[in-house]
Amino acid sequence: MRADKDVLKRLAVSAAENAYAPYSGFRVGAAVCASGRYYCGCNVENASYGLTVCAERNAIAAAVADGSRKPEAVCVYSPSGEPMPCGACLQVMAEFGSDCTVIVCGPDGDKEYSLKELMPKAFALSDKENYR
Repeated sequence: MRADKDVLKRLAVSAAENAYAPYSGFRVGAAVCASGRYYCGCNVENASYGLTVCAERNAIAAAVADGSRKPEAVCVYSPSGEPMPCGACLQVMAEFGSDCTVIVCGPDGDKEYSLKELMPKAFALSDKENYR
C-alpha cells in the first residue's frame, strides 16, 4: 500500500469533525487514497433516513469527481465506536477497488482489513469495464 496510514487517519479524524449526525449522534469521517492523492468525506444524515450518505461513500465520490477511480486504501474513523463499513459502502469500494485496504479506527484502536476479507463475494457486472 502506497498510502500513508497516519495521513489517512489524520484526515479521517478531521473529516469526522464536520459530520452532520443530529439523529444518530454517530459522527464518522473517512479518507481515501487513490492515484496517490487523498480525499475526505463525512457522514451526512437526513430526516428521511434513507437519504443519509456514509462518510466512505462521500470520500470515494470526491475521489471519483476528481478523476481518481482506483482507491488503494480507505480509512474510516469515529470517536463514538468502531465504524465498520456497511454493505453499501463495501459494495461501492468493490466497484472501484479490486482489493483495497480498509482501516477502521475507533476508541478501542485501529484494525486493518482487505476489502476481499470484508466482502468476499461483491456484486459485479461482467461488462462494467465498458463504463470507465
